[in-house]
Amino acid sequence: MDVRLPKRNRWNKLKKNLISWSFILPNFSGFLIFTLIPILFSFALAFSEWDSFTAPKFVALDNFAEMLKDDTFWIALKNTFYYTIGVVPLTMMCSLGLAMLLNRKVKGIGIFRTIFFFPYITSLVAVAVVWNMLFHPTMGPVNQFLQNFISTVPGWTSSSQWAMPAIIIVSVWRNMGYYMILYLAGLQGIPRELYEASSMDGAGKWRQFLNVTIPSLRPTTFFVMIMLTINSFKVFDLVQVMTEGGPGRSTNVLVYQIYNEAFVNFRFGYASAISFVLFIIVLTITVVQFQIDKKRAQA
Repeated sequence: MDVRLPKRNRWNKLKKNLISWSFILPNFSGFLIFTLIPILFSFALAFSEWDSFTAPKFVALDNFAEMLKDDTFWIALKNTFYYTIGVVPLTMMCSLGLAMLLNRKVKGIGIFRTIFFFPYITSLVAVAVVWNMLFHPTMGPVNQFLQNFISTVPGWTSSSQWAMPAIIIVSVWRNMGYYMILYLAGLQGIPRELYEASSMDGAGKWRQFLNVTIPSLRPTTFFVMIMLTINSFKVFDLVQVMTEGGPGRSTNVLVYQIYNEAFVNFRFGYASAISFVLFIIVLTITVVQFQIDKKRAQA
């Protein structure tokens, strides 16, 4: 018996492991340095007071106690939920509607799919600037069109009542093309036999949509809802470019509040405390969504 064979097998196994780690290590190193360590540092700062110029000072739960008394925080929290509740269902409905409309074997259909996907890859700053011009209260094409039907047109981004709906409209318009692609993939994965069987049972298009399409798209819909919810709670760029949190505090969301506290007021400890609360909120909502989906799958 060759005693060198076990050693050779061990060396081959070690070699395979080293090759595997060589592929994982660069990505893991980037995650460790630029994501995990800053997150842990941010959690530590949530219980400290730090302006980046002096040494951090441990203040225990003072930042969270101040947060409970901070009107701006509660307004930002309300605005974040307002934005999320507006964006998530509207984007899902528009994306599914587009996907069903474009899920056809028609000549040139790829061009239309590209057109609807294009806003997602367009510079968000350019999108926000163009939509700000479109939403201009007096010279914007949107209000010029609406004047043909109503006497009092919205003020959009110059109005505390209409600024958030304006941001929601832009967000839905920009993102629905991306989620349309996901729904398209889900629709094309539904077996045609299901539609044929339901048609033989006398089901019309609407019944097929309710009893075949919607149940078959449940995994896709769940993924889309999770991603939309997380991204909605992280909204910052559209608010920054379109309204800067205004007028007043009508579009001030949590991430924009974190930005102001950290990089305008240099209160990194308080900003980290708000980040910690935002993390807990998103985690809780995500866990609840997973539990609801799990119960539905078992039903």
